Amino acid sequence: MSRVYLPVSASRARLREAEHARKNRVEIVRELSWGRVTRRDLIKMGLFTTAGLLAPIRGLSPFAATAYADGGGKIPTGAPPSPLFGVRPFTQPMLRFDCLHRKPLSELTPPPTAASNQTQRALPPELGGGSGPIEGRPPGSVWAHQQFAALPPQVGVEVTQCGALFNNAYDPEVESSLNSGVNAAAGCEQYFHSGLPDQKTTSLWTFDGTLPPKLMLGRYGEGILFRHHNGLSPDVRQNGGFGRHTISTHEHNGHHGAENDGFAGAFFFPGQFYDYHYPIVLAGMSSVNPSATDRRASSPDDSGGLVKIPGDWRETMSTHWFHDHMFSFTSQNVYKGNAGMFNLYSGLDRGNEEINDGVNLRLPSGTAKSWGNLDYDVNLMLADKAWDPDGQLYFDIFEFDGFLGDCMTVNLAYKPYFEVERRKYRFRILNASVSRFFKLALSDGSPMIQIASDGNLFPHPVTLTQLDEQGIAERYDVVIDFSRYRVNDKVWLVNLCEHEDGRGPKQDVSLGEALSGKSEDPCVGKFLEFRIVRDPSRPDVSQVPDTMIPNPDLSSIPVARTRLFEFGRGGSQNISNPATIGFGPWGIKTDDDGPMLDASVGRISAAPRMGTREVWTLKNGGGGWDHPIHIHFEESQVLARDGKASNVPPWERGRKDVYRLRPGGSVTITMQFRDFGGMFMEHCHNTVHEDNAMLLRWEIDKDSGDAVLKPLPTPIPTPQGVTFIDPDDILPTAR
Repeated sequence: MSRVYLPVSASRARLREAEHARKNRVEIVRELSWGRVTRRDLIKMGLFTTAGLLAPIRGLSPFAATAYADGGGKIPTGAPPSPLFGVRPFTQPMLRFDCLHRKPLSELTPPPTAASNQTQRALPPELGGGSGPIEGRPPGSVWAHQQFAALPPQVGVEVTQCGALFNNAYDPEVESSLNSGVNAAAGCEQYFHSGLPDQKTTSLWTFDGTLPPKLMLGRYGEGILFRHHNGLSPDVRQNGGFGRHTISTHEHNGHHGAENDGFAGAFFFPGQFYDYHYPIVLAGMSSVNPSATDRRASSPDDSGGLVKIPGDWRETMSTHWFHDHMFSFTSQNVYKGNAGMFNLYSGLDRGNEEINDGVNLRLPSGTAKSWGNLDYDVNLMLADKAWDPDGQLYFDIFEFDGFLGDCMTVNLAYKPYFEVERRKYRFRILNASVSRFFKLALSDGSPMIQIASDGNLFPHPVTLTQLDEQGIAERYDVVIDFSRYRVNDKVWLVNLCEHEDGRGPKQDVSLGEALSGKSEDPCVGKFLEFRIVRDPSRPDVSQVPDTMIPNPDLSSIPVARTRLFEFGRGGSQNISNPATIGFGPWGIKTDDDGPMLDASVGRISAAPRMGTREVWTLKNGGGGWDHPIHIHFEESQVLARDGKASNVPPWERGRKDVYRLRPGGSVTITMQFRDFGGMFMEHCHNTVHEDNAMLLRWEIDKDSGDAVLKPLPTPIPTPQGVTFIDPDDILPTAR
């Protein structure tokens, strides 16, 4: 097997030439990220191939057979390894997520409005001067918050995207004893480990600029107004060589209007804010249980009771996340830190394991509060990272097959430990990598109980000794019972999924092979240490019930349309508008209609009718790669893998929003379109594939359910304001 990263034991000559190649590449990456050259410019200069690869010419590619090769080997032979500065694994605590402050709407200035706030401000010269609106949301009724009066927000959450800062307001909402002894009042530094350098303001861009990652808490029926300020430098060059200072925030996979979805082409600029309205409602609220009579369709109140809400209780969701969705720059911005998690609480999933009212499932959490206890409900964000010789985050945007790091992080900490009690814990595990898949097991081979996927609790729990491969953006909720261990025991989470490039997993190794340390993939093996430190301070009254949330019964809803989407290489572009198109080796073909097309936010590839149900087949166009495909807005049920219902494993029989196609495979799903409208996205969540350019736009007309396509205008953001143009293209099969 060839190596993604060279071992530290490689010859000094080989390490020197690989580092020289990386430095040369960094210069080209920087010029491209600043917008001073385009990919077409690089093709004309002979530095870029038409297939979308950096030409392996002398000194420019560590991924050639040698860094100085005149021809190129297809298989990576190794990039320089990330320096560890003497740091050893499992020598620092894993920090629990930092909970975002929930505030009264009256504390938001200016107050939120249904339509975008177009109050003008003076612009710096780096943004072209003149004046522009304070809010980056597109103006007018088309991008006004849908059902804002009927579903008004009740809670405000305010964050600022900015470069790395010391965190002097860390709030994990748990006691120190439940956070590995960490004193939250002491604050948190901006590093991946205390023995590694602080990240610079140009290297790490997070919510409020701080570590650890942020956690938003919400409950059904209590809408949140999420005000996101862009506090990044107006100078596009202040990015550490990669990342774009324009951002768009996707709440993955919220059930709300497209104006709040984080549409890839609706980004906003430094100095602006964007108000996202998350009403947190059950899907089907206007057609299922509209009178709110079912106790299972409910939200926790502050005294242990329930507030009944309209909608289908079988559509209840639990574990979301939010991240950047900037067109062509998603992978870079997410990698730099634009990612957080979002726990949703309901009558079913209360976040209080003690309340026994016939609705609450009593999953591991805690008992102190009526809802949202985090004592034994732990968010884990997994991501592979790499850094340069100075210890700063490093990313190679020319790895169009996908970028892999060589250092595992959990909650943006390098291979940490976490102290646990002898009892059951719930872990909400997010794959927040840009291209890496994971396959998780415990080091002793003992079982985990998987209870959810992609934020949706299963109809029935599934007990596994190894989880299925977890694609980028998938969330796996698992329960681990540490009562089987003794105090002072240790057990580790282990990654079994081996990569040699970013196109997809090479193979899954055995637990013994992963623990042997012989894999040439540096991210295979142990990455999180659990330390069993004490007996629980109070009895564990949590449970994992045999029945949780059944799937909605769609048998009486006719299928209005079937569609086929094929994902593969060789994408082409039939649009010339530089404001709306993407460029890259990847693409999507729809319904076998014409060529495989590169992304365009101005092209409508599908337009399902409001209030209907459709069946979509997602097909992998090649056998040498894998794609985790994400469809925004609606949860789906998997009907078949490779054309057969019998191929769907138990852990894919709940509702999902990310679908791993497997090499040469296909997935058939069914979904409904209701409650809200607008323009949404479908794309590969290997975000390097998405950026280059495996993404399409689909649309629900929010004003009509008839068969006439009424396309929405495409927003074109500038610092001076957003303008609109008609769609560049509507595929014949979209209707």
